[in-house]
Amino acid sequence: MTQADLYLIHQPMGDYIGAYRAMEELYKEGLIRAIGVCNCYPHILADICETVEVTPAVNQVELHPFFQQPEALDLMREYEVVPEAWGPFAEGKHGIFTNPVLTEIGEKYGKSAAQVVLRWNVQRGVVVIPKSVHKERMEQNMDIWNFSLTEEEMAKIVPLDLGHSEIVNHFDPNFVRMLHGRMMR
Repeated sequence: MTQADLYLIHQPMGDYIGAYRAMEELYKEGLIRAIGVCNCYPHILADICETVEVTPAVNQVELHPFFQQPEALDLMREYEVVPEAWGPFAEGKHGIFTNPVLTEIGEKYGKSAAQVVLRWNVQRGVVVIPKSVHKERMEQNMDIWNFSLTEEEMAKIVPLDLGHSEIVNHFDPNFVRMLHGRMMR
C-alpha cells in the first residue's frame, strides 16, 4: 500500500473543515501518516482543533524575523501542532541576508545571516523549509546545528518584527477571491 507522509490543506478557504474531515478519513484508513494545515492564523487553527477528531500535526505558516507570529506559536504549542516555516528568509525582503542585527550575530559564530535566521526559528521550535537551488547554500542551510543563539541574541531579533506579512495578506478580500478562482472543485 502506498502511503503519503504528510498531507496538508494549503489555504483555509471554502469548506476547509469538510476537506480536513476527508483527510481524517484517509488518515484513519492508513493512507496518510500525518495530516496538517497551512496558513492558519490563530482563530482558524483554534476552529479546526476544536472541531476535528485528529489534531493537525503541522501548521505551515510564514515565520521569519520580520513576521514572527509569537501568539500563533503559543497557540500551536497549546494544541501540540508543530509550526513549520515557509519562507523563513522572508523571500529576501528587508535585506535579510545583510541585516546588521543578523550579520553581527552571525559573525560571532562564523555564520551567515541566513544561518542565524534558520537557527533562530529552530530554537523557537519551528521546522524550517529554506528554499535554494544552489548546492553551497543548501549545505550552509544544513550547517546550523553546531551553534546556539543566546537569550540576548534571540531578544535582539524580536524588534525586527513588523507584526504583519509583507508577502501575502490573507485578510485582503481580493486575495481571497483570487484563491477561490484557482480552487479545484
